[in-house]
Amino acid sequence: MIKKIDHIGIAVKSIEQTLPYYTEVLKLQLLAIEEVESEKVKIAFLKIGESKLELLEPIASDSPIRKFIEKRGEGIHHIALGVDSIEERIAELKQKGIRMIQDEPKQGAGGALVAFMHPKSTGGVLYEICEKKG
Repeated sequence: MIKKIDHIGIAVKSIEQTLPYYTEVLKLQLLAIEEVESEKVKIAFLKIGESKLELLEPIASDSPIRKFIEKRGEGIHHIALGVDSIEERIAELKQKGIRMIQDEPKQGAGGALVAFMHPKSTGGVLYEICEKKG
C-alpha cells in the first residue's frame, strides 16, 4: 500500500529566511520553489536521499499553514506517504475506519494527487497520501 515516505512537510514563516539553514548548513539540494494558489502556500522542495523536505510558507492570511503556525508554531506539519492508485487507497483507508479530510484526491504541489487523513484517526499525526505520475 505505502511505497515510501515521499516527503515531510515543515511549516515556516519565511522560506527566504529558513532556506539557508537547509541549503548551507545541512547542504541539501533545493529542487524547486512553487506556489499552490488553492492552498495559499509557497513551497520549497529539498532533496534528502530518496525523499524530500517540503518547506511550507503561507501566502495569505487565511492559509491553513498560517493558522497552523499561529496555533502550534513553526515545525513539522505533515508526513506524506507515496502510494499508487490514490483513489483505491482512500477507499481502503475509509473502509478501515480512517477519517479523511478529502474524500477525493486534489491537485497538490509538483503535479501530485493528494489527500489528507484526519489526525484524530491517526494518533494525532497529519498524514498525506500522494500519487505522482511518471
